[in-house]
Amino acid sequence: QVQLVESGGGLVQAGGSLRLSCAVSGGTFSSRAMGWFRQAPGKEREFVQSISWSGGSTDYADSVKGRFTISRDNAKNTVYLQMNSLKPEDAAVYYCANGRGIRISRFTYDYDYWGQGTQVTVSS
Repeated sequence: QVQLVESGGGLVQAGGSLRLSCAVSGGTFSSRAMGWFRQAPGKEREFVQSISWSGGSTDYADSVKGRFTISRDNAKNTVYLQMNSLKPEDAAVYYCANGRGIRISRFTYDYDYWGQGTQVTVSS
């Protein structure tokens, strides 16, 4: 059974930074794409960023362009999301997701395991 555990969320002022981590166990982490999604109250879960199995390819939502960076450490079975210049509209529960394959995707159906989420709150 694949398990994903996110950490690093919290309360930050607008303009601040947070680094989310997602530790993965029980699967073949180094051969899977990984993704970060977020869900704000009353809204659908939305794509944030994804990274290929090797880290050589990434994709991001326009809303986080230039501010967020996804990375991974296959030796540690961990994926990261560095979030800079945070805005109040970035507030949400952030989820990491384990890809079904090696390629990046923006779609939730391309991910088969999900973490429990970590709350990010941004004060204005």
